[in-house]
Amino acid sequence: MSTPNIVVVMADQLAPQFCGAYESTLPPPSSSSSQRRTAYTPHIDALASDGMRFDAAYCNSPLCAPSRFAFMSGQLISRIAAYDNASEFNATVPTFAHYLRSLGYRTCLSGKMHFVGPDQKHGFEDRVTTDIYPSDFAWTPDWEAHDERIDKWYHNMQTVKESGMAQATFQIDYDDEVGFAARRWLFDYARDKSSGKESPFILVASFIHPHDPYVARPEWWNLYENDDLAMPAYVPELDALDPFSRRVMDGIEASTVLLSEQEVYRARRAYMANVSYFDSKVGEIVKTLDEIGERDNTIVMVTADHGDMLGERGLWYKMNFFEHSARVPLVMAGPGVAKGQAGNACSLIDLLPTFIDIAGGDDSVLGEPIDGRSLMPLARGGEDSADEAIGEYCAEMTPYPVLMIRRGNFKYIHCDCDPPQLYDVVADPLETNNLADSPEHATTVAAFANEVASRWDGEALRDQVIATQKSRRALYQAMGHGQADHWDYNPPSDASQQYVRNHMDWTIAAEHYRFPRVTDKS
Repeated sequence: MSTPNIVVVMADQLAPQFCGAYESTLPPPSSSSSQRRTAYTPHIDALASDGMRFDAAYCNSPLCAPSRFAFMSGQLISRIAAYDNASEFNATVPTFAHYLRSLGYRTCLSGKMHFVGPDQKHGFEDRVTTDIYPSDFAWTPDWEAHDERIDKWYHNMQTVKESGMAQATFQIDYDDEVGFAARRWLFDYARDKSSGKESPFILVASFIHPHDPYVARPEWWNLYENDDLAMPAYVPELDALDPFSRRVMDGIEASTVLLSEQEVYRARRAYMANVSYFDSKVGEIVKTLDEIGERDNTIVMVTADHGDMLGERGLWYKMNFFEHSARVPLVMAGPGVAKGQAGNACSLIDLLPTFIDIAGGDDSVLGEPIDGRSLMPLARGGEDSADEAIGEYCAEMTPYPVLMIRRGNFKYIHCDCDPPQLYDVVADPLETNNLADSPEHATTVAAFANEVASRWDGEALRDQVIATQKSRRALYQAMGHGQADHWDYNPPSDASQQYVRNHMDWTIAAEHYRFPRVTDKS
């Protein structure tokens, strides 16, 4: 068999707890209710049945751009200064796209990666859509005023209140384009291969759904009924929240703008609908792999950049290290991948070495140290001594880094200005019981605290974050004067070379575009 292709289908803000493929991993419901807790996801379910489902996969930062930069680089965000949604992704940081190109792969990105800065490709040979969010420094937070409400570009509860159904949104427009462009690129790859241009490929198709706003088209909305859906399983009182959760609640206005039960239902219904919409895109891409004859030689992965609280613990969106925000789905299927479930903790930084492993490379291709490990031993059904995920949050609504270590059954959350948190997420998946003050767990807490102190210098990291925030805000303010210049990506397009033009023989053009080719011309 030739070197496998790789297709990564990435969602935005998709918590595995809402995917049908993960239904069996959820704790038993607190009552005999038959309400749905997961969405209809037949295509992801099929991949999970045919391959490996990772049950403890995490993002490395519960926010879009930092998470994606960690995913691309295989490095933690503190190593590459990828702190928030307006942090530049430095062009000197090697990515898996660079490494796979050096190993002979064609590389393509269709969709969102939230690159900030003038480099809008980061190793991808082809980028076939623009991004959906700004590529400049507009969304820079301010840790010196961390408790001040951000208005123009920050989340609030109005987004939840406006959840519902629509025929079109900017997110639907975008994802329809992403899906079409990804499939067209696959057909172009197949056309080139039939002309003798042999090479493996990696395609990343990255969608914006089910990210808020929670608005769905009728065909997906109508899959569900409000009464069929489960409400959040655990919502503590405001005065019982940890300090960071309370800061996030204040920041998104969830502590002051109250939601009715009907509004929560509508948001969860629309979210579930958009999970099913995303699942349909997974199905379309897998179908295209079948149509071009590459399915049996392609490892398909489905994942996300982070999850969504969706009202759990009273929180919405992400920006915290509780399970619904920090965990991501990770399903892998294809040649060499065993059928089963992997319980080891892992994270998105592990995918870069996994891709290199699939491509037949090793550490000799690396240009910088990485923080991840290959997941292929687990994917092949073997053992892995590593059982760890590391997280760092350095964005809004905190004056200090919020840090996470998940190892074995335990998750430890630390912030220099907050009390520590320790949860046994296997025995207590809803994280209802903070064990940090439990005498029984004092040794575990002390070990994690010592590890945090050895891994991170909180004051130094805080100073670095504030320094970059100041410089980026100054740059953004300056760029608002004089002639505007932007980094937003414009996919190249030359209409004079598309379809049939006067300098072409139309029969040759027709032969090029037709797939499969006509082999019998008698």
